[in-house]
Amino acid sequence: MLVENNVALQPMNTFGIAARAQRLVRLRSVDDLLGLMASPDWRQPSAEHPVFVLGGGSNLVLTGDLKALVLKVEIAGRRLVEETDKGWLVEAGGGEGWHDFVHWTLEQGWPGLENMALIPGTVGAAPVQNIGAYGVELQDRFHSLDAMDLETGRVFSLDAAQCGFGYRDSVFKHAPSDERSFGLKGRALITRVRFWLPKPWKPVLGYLDLERKMDETGIRQPDARQIFDWVVAIRRAKLPDPAVIGNAGSFFKNPTVTPEQCADIIARDPKVVHYPMDDGSIKLAAGWLIDACGWKGKTMGHAGVYDKQALVLVNKGDAEHPCTGGEVMTLAKAIQTSVYERFGIRLEPEPVVI
Repeated sequence: MLVENNVALQPMNTFGIAARAQRLVRLRSVDDLLGLMASPDWRQPSAEHPVFVLGGGSNLVLTGDLKALVLKVEIAGRRLVEETDKGWLVEAGGGEGWHDFVHWTLEQGWPGLENMALIPGTVGAAPVQNIGAYGVELQDRFHSLDAMDLETGRVFSLDAAQCGFGYRDSVFKHAPSDERSFGLKGRALITRVRFWLPKPWKPVLGYLDLERKMDETGIRQPDARQIFDWVVAIRRAKLPDPAVIGNAGSFFKNPTVTPEQCADIIARDPKVVHYPMDDGSIKLAAGWLIDACGWKGKTMGHAGVYDKQALVLVNKGDAEHPCTGGEVMTLAKAIQTSVYERFGIRLEPEPVVI
């Protein structure tokens, strides 16, 4: 366990926002966490003694220095738990990089996560956001996870139903509303996550970008590694590399509307990008809505809208004039106002704002 004071968080968040943590603890094992909680300096998380769990910092907007005790999850490890004639059960430590883990599973011959290639962040943060891309969400492959209750020190496990997964949502993003409700926001630290990869493997190809790749290449029956390569290429063409241009990936959730609402929008804007959902609702492409409002490539202060994908906000600052979280949120709110005034749609940010 490594404890640091007055730590620069700029290299620990992919947006590259300049901020500092008064105190940061690097956790590389469950024993580190148990040791921290047994130390005399530990205070149970509360309004007076806040705690913030930090993974890869890829879904985060910092609006100032953090007075909370920052727990940086660096728990490593990847393994095959079990293989049967129905599938593979694989596990990774919460500090493992998500993309590296996906690549590793394919290298071992265990397909199923390829559509979620190149999503930034860590394995431990993935269930919090219920990450997803190109027709597959984490909940589709999730088996269970291990976590520690930061209030009691109790180690516990959750299955998919207990995680309360929704679109970019989970029980880890909600505080309990009363003593009977089950919310784990600010309370649980995820240490290990397990995934069930079923046999026989079946490709998920229903997304337009993947269909275009099949048309371009003439490959009508791609294997998992081919889909992985396609997804990596598509994401790199659309999304900026955080190592080059600071960003937090897709900044807004794709909103869902009723068929009647969608028909009303189509009547005014026939080119609106939309996808029917299994529950009868319609998902709209937030990036298209933002682009239609003229925001692509625009800048406010040192925050901007990426010129290749309007769904992504980027850091336009430099070492002398770094982008601030306040500038990012000012831009985000201006975009939300524009979209609401034109389409009557309220966009919700994906990143955690703190």
